[in-house]
Amino acid sequence: MQQITPVTNAEREKLMDVLRGFAILGIFIANLHFMSMYNERELTGAYYSRYDDTMKFLQAMFIEGKFYSVFSLLFGWGIAMQIQRLQQKGIDGIGLVKRRLWVMLLLGFMHLILLWTGDIVAFYAMLGFLLLPFRKMSNKKLLIWAVALILSPIVLYALKMNILWLNAPAFILFETGNKVRHFFTPATVISDGPPHFIISTWIDLWKENLAGIFGRYGYLFFVSRISKVLGMFLVGYMLGRNNYYKTILANKSLLLKIALGGLIIGLPANYMLAQYMKDEGPYFNLQTDGLYYTIVYALGVAPLAMCYAATIALLYQTGIKKLLMVLQPVGKMAFTNYIMHSLIGVLVFQEIGLGLGGQFGPVAWTIFALCIFAGQIILSHIWLHFFNYGPIEWLWRSMTYKKWQPMVKKKELKTEPEL
Repeated sequence: MQQITPVTNAEREKLMDVLRGFAILGIFIANLHFMSMYNERELTGAYYSRYDDTMKFLQAMFIEGKFYSVFSLLFGWGIAMQIQRLQQKGIDGIGLVKRRLWVMLLLGFMHLILLWTGDIVAFYAMLGFLLLPFRKMSNKKLLIWAVALILSPIVLYALKMNILWLNAPAFILFETGNKVRHFFTPATVISDGPPHFIISTWIDLWKENLAGIFGRYGYLFFVSRISKVLGMFLVGYMLGRNNYYKTILANKSLLLKIALGGLIIGLPANYMLAQYMKDEGPYFNLQTDGLYYTIVYALGVAPLAMCYAATIALLYQTGIKKLLMVLQPVGKMAFTNYIMHSLIGVLVFQEIGLGLGGQFGPVAWTIFALCIFAGQIILSHIWLHFFNYGPIEWLWRSMTYKKWQPMVKKKELKTEPEL
Protein backbone atom coordinates (compact mmCIF):
# COMPACT_ATOMS: atom_id res chain seq x y z
CA MET A 1 0.00 0.00 0.00
CA GLN A 2 1.39 3.39 -0.99
CA GLN A 3 2.03 5.64 1.99
CA ILE A 4 0.24 8.98 1.97
CA THR A 5 2.63 11.81 2.79
CA PRO A 6 2.41 15.59 2.58
CA VAL A 7 3.89 17.29 -0.48
CA THR A 8 7.25 19.06 -0.37
CA ASN A 9 7.63 22.65 0.64
CA ALA A 10 8.97 23.34 -2.85
CA GLU A 11 5.56 22.37 -4.28
CA ARG A 12 3.64 24.86 -2.20
CA GLU A 13 1.99 27.63 -4.12
CA LYS A 14 3.48 30.68 -2.45
CA LEU A 15 0.99 32.97 -4.17
CA MET A 16 -1.78 31.17 -2.26
CA ASP A 17 0.01 31.90 1.01
CA VAL A 18 0.39 35.56 0.06
CA LEU A 19 -3.32 35.79 -0.74
CA ARG A 20 -4.16 33.96 2.46
CA GLY A 21 -2.06 36.35 4.52
CA PHE A 22 -3.75 39.30 2.80
CA ALA A 23 -7.17 37.78 3.47
CA ILE A 24 -6.74 37.17 7.19
CA LEU A 25 -5.73 40.80 7.72
CA GLY A 26 -9.02 41.95 6.18
CA ILE A 27 -10.96 39.31 8.13
CA PHE A 28 -9.34 40.51 11.37
CA ILE A 29 -10.26 44.14 10.72
CA ALA A 30 -13.85 43.13 9.89
CA ASN A 31 -14.12 40.90 12.96
CA LEU A 32 -12.94 43.64 15.30
CA HIS A 33 -16.23 45.45 14.69
CA PHE A 34 -17.83 42.73 16.82
CA MET A 35 -14.85 41.44 18.79
CA SER A 36 -14.17 44.93 20.22
CA MET A 37 -17.83 45.22 21.34
CA TYR A 38 -18.26 48.46 19.41
CA ASN A 39 -21.62 50.13 20.06
CA GLU A 40 -22.26 53.17 17.90
CA ARG A 41 -25.17 54.18 20.15
CA GLU A 42 -22.86 54.50 23.15
CA LEU A 43 -19.76 56.29 21.90
CA THR A 44 -18.20 56.77 25.33
CA GLY A 45 -14.96 54.86 24.80
CA ALA A 46 -11.51 56.31 25.22
CA TYR A 47 -10.33 55.55 21.70
CA TYR A 48 -12.82 57.20 19.39
CA SER A 49 -12.09 59.55 16.53
CA ARG A 50 -13.99 62.15 14.57
CA TYR A 51 -13.07 60.10 11.51
CA ASP A 52 -14.80 56.95 12.78
CA ASP A 53 -17.88 57.36 10.59
CA THR A 54 -15.70 57.75 7.51
CA MET A 55 -13.61 54.71 8.45
CA LYS A 56 -16.71 52.63 9.09
CA PHE A 57 -18.07 53.59 5.66
CA LEU A 58 -14.77 52.71 3.97
CA GLN A 59 -14.64 49.35 5.73
CA ALA A 60 -18.18 48.57 4.62
CA MET A 61 -17.20 49.51 1.08
CA PHE A 62 -13.81 47.83 0.78
CA ILE A 63 -13.68 45.13 3.48
CA GLU A 64 -17.14 43.80 4.35
CA GLY A 65 -17.50 40.35 2.77
CA LYS A 66 -14.55 40.71 0.38
CA PHE A 67 -11.88 39.04 2.47
CA TYR A 68 -13.87 35.99 3.56
CA SER A 69 -14.71 35.67 -0.15
CA VAL A 70 -11.00 35.61 -1.05
CA PHE A 71 -10.43 33.08 1.73
CA SER A 72 -13.30 30.97 0.40
CA LEU A 73 -11.76 31.05 -3.07
CA LEU A 74 -8.48 29.78 -1.64
CA PHE A 75 -10.24 27.04 0.31
CA GLY A 76 -11.82 25.52 -2.79
CA TRP A 77 -8.56 25.98 -4.70
CA GLY A 78 -6.62 24.09 -2.02
CA ILE A 79 -9.04 21.17 -1.90
CA ALA A 80 -8.82 20.76 -5.68
CA MET A 81 -5.02 20.71 -5.56
CA GLN A 82 -4.94 18.16 -2.77
CA ILE A 83 -7.36 15.80 -4.51
CA GLN A 84 -5.44 16.11 -7.77
CA ARG A 85 -2.10 15.41 -6.11
CA LEU A 86 -3.39 12.24 -4.50
CA GLN A 87 -5.06 11.06 -7.70
CA GLN A 88 -1.77 11.48 -9.55
CA LYS A 89 -0.31 8.97 -7.08
CA GLY A 90 -3.15 6.57 -7.75
CA ILE A 91 -4.75 7.29 -4.39
CA ASP A 92 -8.39 8.15 -3.77
CA GLY A 93 -7.96 11.48 -2.02
CA ILE A 94 -11.58 11.90 -0.99
CA GLY A 95 -11.15 9.84 2.18
CA LEU A 96 -8.15 11.90 3.25
CA VAL A 97 -9.88 15.19 2.45
CA LYS A 98 -12.91 14.13 4.47
CA ARG A 99 -10.69 13.21 7.42
CA ARG A 100 -8.98 16.59 7.10
CA LEU A 101 -12.38 18.31 7.14
CA TRP A 102 -13.48 16.35 10.21
CA VAL A 103 -10.36 17.45 12.07
CA MET A 104 -10.93 21.00 10.89
CA LEU A 105 -14.51 20.83 12.15
CA LEU A 106 -13.32 19.66 15.57
CA LEU A 107 -10.71 22.40 15.84
CA GLY A 108 -13.24 24.96 14.64
CA PHE A 109 -15.75 24.05 17.33
CA MET A 110 -13.01 24.14 19.96
CA HIS A 111 -12.18 27.66 18.80
CA LEU A 112 -15.85 28.62 18.77
CA ILE A 113 -16.49 27.40 22.31
CA LEU A 114 -13.18 28.27 23.99
CA LEU A 115 -12.50 31.67 22.41
CA TRP A 116 -14.94 33.35 20.04
CA THR A 117 -18.29 32.54 18.46
CA GLY A 118 -17.38 34.40 15.28
CA ASP A 119 -15.40 31.34 14.17
CA ILE A 120 -15.42 30.49 10.44
CA VAL A 121 -13.30 27.34 10.60
CA ALA A 122 -16.09 24.95 11.62
CA PHE A 123 -18.44 26.58 9.11
CA TYR A 124 -15.92 26.15 6.28
CA ALA A 125 -15.35 22.52 7.25
CA MET A 126 -19.09 21.77 7.05
CA LEU A 127 -19.37 23.48 3.68
CA GLY A 128 -16.30 21.58 2.52
CA PHE A 129 -18.39 18.40 2.66
CA LEU A 130 -21.00 20.12 0.47
CA LEU A 131 -18.29 21.03 -2.03
CA LEU A 132 -17.19 17.44 -2.66
CA PRO A 133 -20.31 16.33 -4.63
CA PHE A 134 -19.56 19.09 -7.19
CA ARG A 135 -16.05 17.86 -7.94
CA LYS A 136 -16.93 15.83 -11.06
CA MET A 137 -18.78 18.66 -12.78
CA SER A 138 -17.25 20.41 -15.80
CA ASN A 139 -15.75 23.87 -15.33
CA LYS A 140 -18.70 25.36 -17.19
CA LYS A 141 -21.21 23.77 -14.81
CA LEU A 142 -19.12 24.75 -11.79
CA LEU A 143 -19.11 28.37 -12.95
CA ILE A 144 -22.87 28.35 -13.55
CA TRP A 145 -23.49 26.88 -10.11
CA ALA A 146 -21.07 29.38 -8.53
CA VAL A 147 -22.81 32.40 -10.07
CA ALA A 148 -26.24 31.00 -9.17
CA LEU A 149 -25.21 30.44 -5.55
CA ILE A 150 -23.62 33.87 -5.19
CA LEU A 151 -26.75 35.56 -6.55
CA SER A 152 -29.24 33.25 -4.81
CA PRO A 153 -29.47 35.38 -1.60
CA ILE A 154 -31.45 37.91 -3.64
CA VAL A 155 -34.16 35.36 -4.41
CA LEU A 156 -34.00 33.88 -0.91
CA TYR A 157 -34.42 37.29 0.72
CA ALA A 158 -37.37 38.17 -1.52
CA LEU A 159 -39.00 34.87 -0.62
CA LYS A 160 -38.37 35.34 3.10
CA MET A 161 -40.04 38.76 2.93
CA ASN A 162 -43.26 37.07 1.79
CA ILE A 163 -43.03 33.55 3.24
CA LEU A 164 -42.09 34.03 6.87
CA TRP A 165 -41.72 30.35 7.71
CA LEU A 166 -38.59 30.33 5.53
CA ASN A 167 -36.96 32.29 8.36
CA ALA A 168 -37.75 29.51 10.83
CA PRO A 169 -34.23 27.95 10.92
CA ALA A 170 -32.64 31.28 11.86
CA PHE A 171 -35.34 32.28 14.35
CA ILE A 172 -35.34 28.85 16.05
CA LEU A 173 -31.57 29.09 16.47
CA PHE A 174 -31.83 32.63 17.86
CA GLU A 175 -34.50 31.57 20.36
CA THR A 176 -32.55 28.47 21.38
CA GLY A 177 -29.47 30.61 21.98
CA ASN A 178 -31.46 32.95 24.23
CA LYS A 179 -32.76 30.01 26.27
CA VAL A 180 -29.29 28.50 26.63
CA ARG A 181 -27.87 31.88 27.62
CA HIS A 182 -30.58 32.38 30.22
CA PHE A 183 -29.88 28.90 31.62
CA PHE A 184 -26.09 29.32 31.77
CA THR A 185 -25.64 33.01 32.45
CA PRO A 186 -27.99 34.87 34.79
CA ALA A 187 -28.43 38.46 33.67
CA THR A 188 -27.23 41.31 35.83
CA VAL A 189 -29.35 44.43 35.50
CA ILE A 190 -27.36 47.64 35.47
CA SER A 191 -29.37 50.76 36.45
CA ASP A 192 -32.46 50.94 34.29
CA GLY A 193 -30.76 49.46 31.24
CA PRO A 194 -31.22 46.09 29.59
CA PRO A 195 -29.83 42.88 31.12
CA HIS A 196 -26.04 42.77 30.90
CA PHE A 197 -24.05 39.54 30.98
CA ILE A 198 -20.87 39.85 32.97
CA ILE A 199 -17.94 37.76 31.67
CA SER A 200 -15.35 37.92 34.43
CA THR A 201 -13.92 34.39 34.21
CA TRP A 202 -13.04 31.89 31.50
CA ILE A 203 -15.96 29.76 32.66
CA ASP A 204 -18.30 32.70 32.04
CA LEU A 205 -16.83 33.09 28.56
CA TRP A 206 -17.33 29.42 27.72
CA LYS A 207 -20.94 29.52 28.93
CA GLU A 208 -21.63 32.60 26.83
CA ASN A 209 -19.98 30.99 23.81
CA LEU A 210 -22.08 27.84 24.18
CA ALA A 211 -25.15 30.03 23.93
CA GLY A 212 -23.56 32.11 21.22
CA ILE A 213 -23.14 29.11 18.90
CA PHE A 214 -26.86 29.16 18.19
CA GLY A 215 -26.92 32.89 17.54
CA ARG A 216 -23.90 32.60 15.27
CA TYR A 217 -25.43 29.91 13.08
CA GLY A 218 -28.81 31.63 13.17
CA TYR A 219 -27.08 34.71 11.76
CA LEU A 220 -25.32 32.65 9.07
CA PHE A 221 -28.66 31.19 8.01
CA PHE A 222 -30.37 34.57 7.98
CA VAL A 223 -27.74 36.26 5.79
CA SER A 224 -27.54 33.26 3.41
CA ARG A 225 -23.83 32.87 4.08
CA ILE A 226 -23.97 29.21 3.04
CA SER A 227 -24.62 29.97 -0.61
CA LYS A 228 -22.21 32.92 -0.69
CA VAL A 229 -19.29 30.87 0.62
CA LEU A 230 -20.08 27.71 -1.31
CA GLY A 231 -20.26 29.72 -4.53
CA MET A 232 -16.73 31.04 -3.97
CA PHE A 233 -15.58 27.51 -3.04
CA LEU A 234 -16.68 26.37 -6.50
CA VAL A 235 -14.80 29.19 -8.24
CA GLY A 236 -11.68 28.23 -6.29
CA TYR A 237 -12.15 24.54 -7.02
CA MET A 238 -12.40 25.31 -10.72
CA LEU A 239 -9.12 27.24 -10.53
CA GLY A 240 -7.27 24.53 -8.63
CA ARG A 241 -8.44 21.55 -10.66
CA ASN A 242 -6.09 20.36 -13.41
CA ASN A 243 -3.79 23.29 -12.60
CA TYR A 244 -6.17 25.62 -14.41
CA TYR A 245 -4.92 28.47 -12.24
CA LYS A 246 -1.54 28.23 -14.00
CA THR A 247 -3.25 29.03 -17.29
CA ILE A 248 -5.02 31.97 -15.66
CA LEU A 249 -1.84 33.29 -14.05
CA ALA A 250 0.04 33.06 -17.33
CA ASN A 251 -2.60 35.17 -19.06
CA LYS A 252 -1.88 38.65 -17.73
CA SER A 253 -4.41 40.17 -20.09
CA LEU A 254 -7.16 38.01 -18.58
CA LEU A 255 -6.05 38.85 -15.03
CA LEU A 256 -6.21 42.53 -15.90
CA LYS A 257 -9.72 42.11 -17.31
CA ILE A 258 -10.82 40.31 -14.12
CA ALA A 259 -9.31 43.06 -11.96
CA LEU A 260 -10.82 45.90 -13.98
CA GLY A 261 -14.16 44.14 -14.43
CA GLY A 262 -14.40 43.43 -10.71
CA LEU A 263 -13.58 47.04 -9.94
CA ILE A 264 -16.04 48.50 -12.43
CA ILE A 265 -18.87 46.25 -11.21
CA GLY A 266 -17.89 46.04 -7.57
CA LEU A 267 -17.03 49.62 -6.72
CA PRO A 268 -20.44 51.27 -7.33
CA ALA A 269 -22.28 48.27 -5.85
CA ASN A 270 -20.15 48.39 -2.71
CA TYR A 271 -20.61 52.13 -2.44
CA MET A 272 -24.36 51.48 -2.31
CA LEU A 273 -23.77 48.62 0.15
CA ALA A 274 -21.91 50.98 2.47
CA GLN A 275 -24.83 53.41 2.26
CA TYR A 276 -27.32 50.70 3.23
CA MET A 277 -25.04 49.46 6.04
CA LYS A 278 -25.36 52.82 7.79
CA ASP A 279 -28.68 51.47 9.06
CA GLU A 280 -29.08 47.69 8.89
CA GLY A 281 -32.47 47.73 10.60
CA PRO A 282 -34.46 47.39 7.34
CA TYR A 283 -32.31 44.42 6.33
CA PHE A 284 -32.88 42.47 9.53
CA ASN A 285 -36.56 43.46 9.56
CA LEU A 286 -37.09 42.09 6.03
CA GLN A 287 -38.05 45.44 4.54
CA THR A 288 -37.70 46.68 0.97
CA ASP A 289 -34.42 48.46 1.66
CA GLY A 290 -33.15 45.13 2.97
CA LEU A 291 -33.78 43.61 -0.44
CA TYR A 292 -31.80 46.43 -2.08
CA TYR A 293 -29.03 45.78 0.47
CA THR A 294 -29.01 42.11 -0.56
CA ILE A 295 -28.90 42.96 -4.26
CA VAL A 296 -25.89 45.27 -4.04
CA TYR A 297 -24.12 42.81 -1.70
CA ALA A 298 -24.57 39.97 -4.19
CA LEU A 299 -23.54 42.11 -7.17
CA GLY A 300 -20.63 43.85 -5.47
CA VAL A 301 -18.83 41.65 -2.96
CA ALA A 302 -17.69 38.72 -5.11
CA PRO A 303 -16.53 40.90 -8.07
CA LEU A 304 -14.46 43.15 -5.81
CA ALA A 305 -12.98 40.10 -4.06
CA MET A 306 -11.99 38.72 -7.48
CA CYS A 307 -10.51 42.13 -8.30
CA TYR A 308 -8.35 41.93 -5.16
CA ALA A 309 -7.15 38.41 -5.96
CA ALA A 310 -6.41 39.18 -9.61
CA THR A 311 -4.58 42.40 -8.72
CA ILE A 312 -2.31 40.62 -6.25
CA ALA A 313 -1.70 37.85 -8.81
CA LEU A 314 -0.61 40.51 -11.32
CA LEU A 315 1.61 42.32 -8.82
CA TYR A 316 3.11 38.99 -7.78
CA GLN A 317 4.57 38.70 -11.28
CA THR A 318 6.31 42.08 -11.06
CA GLY A 319 9.09 43.55 -8.98
CA ILE A 320 6.58 44.01 -6.15
CA LYS A 321 6.70 40.25 -5.56
CA LYS A 322 9.48 40.68 -2.98
CA LEU A 323 7.28 43.02 -0.99
CA LEU A 324 4.27 40.71 -1.23
CA MET A 325 6.37 37.76 -0.07
CA VAL A 326 6.46 39.40 3.36
CA LEU A 327 2.91 38.04 3.71
CA GLN A 328 3.82 34.47 2.73
CA PRO A 329 4.81 33.16 6.20
CA VAL A 330 1.68 34.74 7.70
CA GLY A 331 -0.44 32.92 5.12
CA LYS A 332 1.41 29.65 5.64
CA MET A 333 0.49 29.95 9.33
CA ALA A 334 -2.98 31.35 8.60
CA PHE A 335 -4.83 28.99 10.95
CA THR A 336 -2.50 29.78 13.86
CA ASN A 337 -2.62 33.53 13.19
CA TYR A 338 -6.41 33.44 12.89
CA ILE A 339 -6.74 31.71 16.28
CA MET A 340 -4.25 34.20 17.69
CA HIS A 341 -6.57 37.04 16.64
CA SER A 342 -9.35 35.56 18.76
CA LEU A 343 -7.10 35.01 21.76
CA ILE A 344 -5.81 38.58 21.55
CA GLY A 345 -9.39 39.83 21.18
CA VAL A 346 -10.46 38.03 24.36
CA LEU A 347 -7.46 39.24 26.34
CA VAL A 348 -7.80 42.85 25.20
CA PHE A 349 -11.56 43.39 25.12
CA GLN A 350 -13.14 41.00 27.62
CA GLU A 351 -13.27 41.63 31.37
CA ILE A 352 -11.07 38.57 31.95
CA GLY A 353 -8.33 40.54 30.24
CA LEU A 354 -7.85 44.29 29.87
CA GLY A 355 -11.60 44.93 29.63
CA LEU A 356 -11.36 47.44 26.78
CA GLY A 357 -14.58 46.29 25.15
CA GLY A 358 -16.55 49.23 23.72
CA GLN A 359 -13.55 51.54 23.98
CA PHE A 360 -12.37 51.30 20.34
CA GLY A 361 -13.91 53.06 17.38
CA PRO A 362 -13.30 52.01 13.75
CA VAL A 363 -10.10 54.08 13.41
CA ALA A 364 -8.68 52.68 16.64
CA TRP A 365 -9.48 49.05 15.88
CA THR A 366 -8.02 49.40 12.38
CA ILE A 367 -4.74 50.74 13.78
CA PHE A 368 -4.85 48.00 16.42
CA ALA A 369 -5.31 45.33 13.73
CA LEU A 370 -2.43 46.67 11.64
CA CYS A 371 -0.12 46.68 14.66
CA ILE A 372 -1.05 43.13 15.64
CA PHE A 373 -0.65 41.98 12.04
CA ALA A 374 2.79 43.62 11.78
CA GLY A 375 3.79 41.65 14.87
CA GLN A 376 2.45 38.46 13.32
CA ILE A 377 4.53 39.05 10.18
CA ILE A 378 7.67 39.20 12.31
CA LEU A 379 6.70 36.23 14.51
CA SER A 380 5.69 34.10 11.51
CA HIS A 381 9.02 34.72 9.79
CA ILE A 382 10.93 33.82 12.96
CA TRP A 383 8.79 30.78 13.73
CA LEU A 384 9.07 29.28 10.25
CA HIS A 385 12.81 29.77 10.30
CA PHE A 386 12.95 27.07 12.96
CA PHE A 387 9.78 25.05 12.43
CA ASN A 388 8.00 23.46 9.49
CA TYR A 389 4.48 24.46 10.50
CA GLY A 390 2.56 26.81 12.71
CA PRO A 391 1.39 25.13 15.96
CA ILE A 392 -2.24 24.74 14.84
CA GLU A 393 -1.21 23.62 11.34
CA TRP A 394 1.07 21.00 12.90
CA LEU A 395 -1.76 19.68 15.07
CA TRP A 396 -4.16 19.68 12.11
CA ARG A 397 -1.77 17.70 9.92
CA SER A 398 -0.80 15.27 12.66
CA MET A 399 -4.44 14.46 13.39
CA THR A 400 -5.24 14.16 9.68
CA TYR A 401 -2.41 11.72 8.95
CA LYS A 402 -2.76 9.98 12.35
CA LYS A 403 0.94 10.48 12.89
CA TRP A 404 2.95 13.22 14.56
CA GLN A 405 4.48 15.35 11.84
CA PRO A 406 8.11 16.52 12.22
CA MET A 407 7.93 19.98 13.73
CA VAL A 408 11.52 21.16 13.95
CA LYS A 409 12.99 22.19 10.61
CA LYS A 410 16.01 20.10 9.72
CA LYS A 411 15.72 19.80 5.98
CA GLU A 412 13.19 20.34 3.20
CA LEU A 413 10.24 18.32 4.40
CA LYS A 414 7.03 17.35 2.71
CA THR A 415 3.92 19.36 3.46
CA GLU A 416 0.54 19.50 1.81
CA PRO A 417 -1.06 22.60 0.31
CA GLU A 418 -3.28 24.64 2.60
CA LEU A 419 -6.99 24.33 2.11
